[in-house]
Amino acid sequence: MLKPLLSRKLWSRLFGASLFTLALGTMAMQAAQAAPTVTVGGKNFTEQVLLAEMTTQLLKAKGFTVVKKDGMGSTVLRQAQENGQVDVYWEYTGTSLITYNKVTDKLDPQQTYARVKELDAQKGLVWLDPSKANDTYGIAMNRDVAQKLGVTTMSDLAKVLNSGKELTFACNSEFYARPDGLRPLQKEYGFSFGPSQIKRMDSGLTYQALKDRQVDTALVFTTDGRVPAFNFIVLRDDKSFFPAYALTPVARKATLDANPNLAGILNALSAKLDDATMARLNAEVDVQKKSLDEVSATFLKSAGLI
Repeated sequence: MLKPLLSRKLWSRLFGASLFTLALGTMAMQAAQAAPTVTVGGKNFTEQVLLAEMTTQLLKAKGFTVVKKDGMGSTVLRQAQENGQVDVYWEYTGTSLITYNKVTDKLDPQQTYARVKELDAQKGLVWLDPSKANDTYGIAMNRDVAQKLGVTTMSDLAKVLNSGKELTFACNSEFYARPDGLRPLQKEYGFSFGPSQIKRMDSGLTYQALKDRQVDTALVFTTDGRVPAFNFIVLRDDKSFFPAYALTPVARKATLDANPNLAGILNALSAKLDDATMARLNAEVDVQKKSLDEVSATFLKSAGLI
């Protein structure tokens, strides 16, 4: 009679181990299936891709599966969210007020937030807690040039241009065409750059063009770290043309309803952001050339968010 190749005890052990391995695999699959998926969007400039990376890292740390879609234009990104292709991204109150909702009323920051919150709710979008970062547009000059010309405000710039002085201006294509962009700005202050004086380029290139004296004035974002790093002066908007642009997480209502803890996570990040913080983080990427991953992870850890 042949002896069994394996003893009953060994078969029992192998069978038990197989069941244990199978159970672990099943649990892992169930966990992966249970992890909610959130698509995070971002626009195509430093602050936005940085915020998209921070949000992605934060949500992953909280157990979400995240799909990141950054590098998009404002209008395309907004449409993607309205269509359900993007669940959450960081938007600016003034952009929604004027560009998406076509409101031209002069409103203070609190009124601006309240109005866009109300209007966008009708489209299934929820404005969460606004941060203290107000990343508005600005027109910048090299400090020595501004001082030589006696320019500190937008009205001063208008006087110089209207006196016959030709100055070149760098801006992106979006600002050139926006309803809160170049044309209405010129109308408000009563000046005009000639076609040959306007140099359209990607947002990030305007800073380098101004720094290298390739242009005399340039469009900037006021929380961009390159403004102080390059010793620019941002001309005061003395007629308050630009509305408030409070940086705020905006999410689809359907996504928030499906993930009750999501709003609290995003609001916690929003509470840690202000002008100085965003300028510092942007500078770490643009000036110090640190990676988005490193800057995001370091900030989230130092802020006690992960």
